[in-house]
Amino acid sequence: MRVKVFLSLLFLGIFYNEATNGQKKKETLLSEKVTQMMEWASKRSVIRMNGDKFRRFVKAPPRNYSVVIMFTALQPHRQCGVCRQADEEFQVLANSWRYSSAFTNKVFFASVDFDEGSDVFQMLNMNSAPTFLHFPAKGKPRKTDTYELQVRGFAAEQLARWVADRTDVQIRVIRPPNYAGPLLLGFLLAVIGGLAYLRRHNLEFLFNNNMWAFSALCFVLIMTSGQMWNHIRGPPYAHKNPNTGQVSYIHGSSQAQFVAETHIVLIFNAAITLGIVLMCEAATSDLDIGKRKIMCVAGIALVMLFFSWLLSIFRAKYHGYPYSFLMT
Repeated sequence: MRVKVFLSLLFLGIFYNEATNGQKKKETLLSEKVTQMMEWASKRSVIRMNGDKFRRFVKAPPRNYSVVIMFTALQPHRQCGVCRQADEEFQVLANSWRYSSAFTNKVFFASVDFDEGSDVFQMLNMNSAPTFLHFPAKGKPRKTDTYELQVRGFAAEQLARWVADRTDVQIRVIRPPNYAGPLLLGFLLAVIGGLAYLRRHNLEFLFNNNMWAFSALCFVLIMTSGQMWNHIRGPPYAHKNPNTGQVSYIHGSSQAQFVAETHIVLIFNAAITLGIVLMCEAATSDLDIGKRKIMCVAGIALVMLFFSWLLSIFRAKYHGYPYSFLMT
């Protein structure tokens, strides 16, 4: 009986020592990983990772920190302009966190380039770039841990809101000063002021109806094409599939758009407007009948052609829309 009790206590002691040693090893390994991540973050706000680093510091336990990773393709031969734009915004976000007074080891920012970690892309079944993923401190990433780039754009402010939603870490985005806007505005005002001074004895051009109508029309075309949405959301200019190399200039959803798409819509709206102006001028001008006929035909052709293209874009974005004109 005493021998059984002794053996039981012996086994319990061995098991306790093993569990204690295992816990100590786990804590030591975690401390080493956090220390290494902090060292890398002190040198670069966005930690560059390859396959080995990703498996060791992101996939393998233990880990008590979250990692926000941008999967990208920045090498020149990839010709991913969107990746460079997204990288700039990601750097702004990471710098805002790294140099803030609230910086801790709770969240780290990292990037995996396709040419340095193609095995990671294959591991995650990823076929497009840029892509933002959040790897939580506990558990596997969920659907909401994948950033909706096509819907929300890649502006640093939008990324910060997503990070706050996933990690409860509030990041105040601080951008480096950009003097291009004020300088351009000052130059424009100087040009206008200089022209007004040179023609100070003849300011009739300020009362030119055509000039004000053209200015108002340009403003309306810019606003109706979606430029303000671009300014707020910061969408990519276009999207290039890294596997096929195909570039998309029109977003396939009605909830988002590309910058190139707004430029296309602006041109189409401007052409339709020009067609209507030509038809109005043909009906009211004092030109000879031949020129008026040419203006009328040209106006009708512009309206029909570009309205048909505009409607086809609408059909492509709003799936199921039943109407079309000239082309499907």
